[in-house]
Amino acid sequence: MTSTAPITGSIPLLAGRAGGSETAVDNSGRNRLVISLMLAATFVVFLNETSLVVAIPRIMADLRIEPSTAQWLSTSFMLTMAVVIPITGFLIQRFSTRSIYIAAMSLFTTGTLLGAVAPTFFVLIVGRVIQASGTAMMLPLLMTTVMTLVPPATRGKTMGNVSIVMSMAPAVGPTVAGLVLAVFDWRWVFIVMIPISVIALVLGITKVTNVTDPRKVSIDVLSVILSAIAFSGLIYGLSSLGESASGEVLIAPAIPITAGAISLALFIIRQLKLQKTDRALLDLRTFAAPGFAISISLMMVMMAALFGTIILLPMFTQNVLGLEPIQSGRLVLPGSLIMGLLGPIVGRLYDKVGPRPLMIPGAILVSAALWSFTMLTESSPPFMVVAIHIPMSIGLAFMFTPLFTSALGSLKPHLYSHGSATIGTVQQLAGAAGTALFIALLTVQSVALASDGATDTVALAGGVRLAFMAGGIISLFAVVATFFVKRPDSELTPANAPAGH
Repeated sequence: MTSTAPITGSIPLLAGRAGGSETAVDNSGRNRLVISLMLAATFVVFLNETSLVVAIPRIMADLRIEPSTAQWLSTSFMLTMAVVIPITGFLIQRFSTRSIYIAAMSLFTTGTLLGAVAPTFFVLIVGRVIQASGTAMMLPLLMTTVMTLVPPATRGKTMGNVSIVMSMAPAVGPTVAGLVLAVFDWRWVFIVMIPISVIALVLGITKVTNVTDPRKVSIDVLSVILSAIAFSGLIYGLSSLGESASGEVLIAPAIPITAGAISLALFIIRQLKLQKTDRALLDLRTFAAPGFAISISLMMVMMAALFGTIILLPMFTQNVLGLEPIQSGRLVLPGSLIMGLLGPIVGRLYDKVGPRPLMIPGAILVSAALWSFTMLTESSPPFMVVAIHIPMSIGLAFMFTPLFTSALGSLKPHLYSHGSATIGTVQQLAGAAGTALFIALLTVQSVALASDGATDTVALAGGVRLAFMAGGIISLFAVVATFFVKRPDSELTPANAPAGH
């Protein structure tokens, strides 16, 4: 295993900051600026992942397309993310921080411009794909940079800000889009992003400096092909499960899921072989660290719950309770804002007490909220949604920051880029799986209740309850798993180390 890695040249920065040397003083301002710019840019690009969902009905009417066609606006974004994210581990090793940042924001800005002026649905899809290519690069780049520049003892505070990006941005995306659509047409969902992304790009060109030492590494083309088939096949298959439950599907989900599963198995075998000579596209030695493996498993459950809830609640509030999209967005806005505001606070607490005292109550809150959602009926008052969503958001806030920090903190520095890429890939897979599970159960139950004579509203409410029940059952395993998460050894100090350590 080679010791030469993209971040080795930056390791003295960590030592310097910890020891108060002149190098640390000279670079601390630069480090804060780089991380702040990346946080802002990543929030913007991830906000766009879910914001277009609210605009789909208007896009369908304007471009005269069917629902089965319109769903590709979301599917194409997720598929592109799934294909590009595994490659980012290689990109971060091969190219400088500044180069990847500029490339990512250039792609996102170009895709946003194309989406704003798209004359046809095909051009709009091309814009979404270009947007997603830039988005896929940003999160692994951000997390790798944080792990490189921030000392272990204070990572929790910074990773708390990263959790805002990972959890809050997708959650508030539909709300922001709803506010825009209340005044303008669907193209403004793209237009309002353009000046923000241009500013982020210009600041990146002028302010972001290189914080890593790139090295010449080769890319295994077969690994790229296998990963593309594996992750895109799994995500497309999972995403189409809900449609197949209602009988409306272009390709049977079993086909892409099977192709994805086989390709994933071949991809894993290929990586296990290549990582012996440090040539793996996605180094799987990350999973040899117990802390990383446990954290990733928990992250999948939490991301599935988050994305499943993001999909279900608007359907329930609009189609069952009869609310307008703008009203529906306002119901989940308090919880989303609280989750974002708690990120830095939870990060500071993590630095003091470690992951377990935060994650155990967090997992219990999430589980209790999912079970509470099973009590929603067609006669439930809207404030009940708010009353349940806020505790769930608090629980997720107490989960995400410790998960991100302990996962990457469990790795050796030369595996940071691969760990970051794995987390991004897992986020997409878990989001697709959570959405697929919730929608499939909702559809099956709704159809069954409707066939028994229930009205559409009652049937849909019953489907929502069953979907959340499944989420509640899965969450119980997460509660148990939180007891096994430990603070990484790299973060231990005499003040927080357990007795006898």
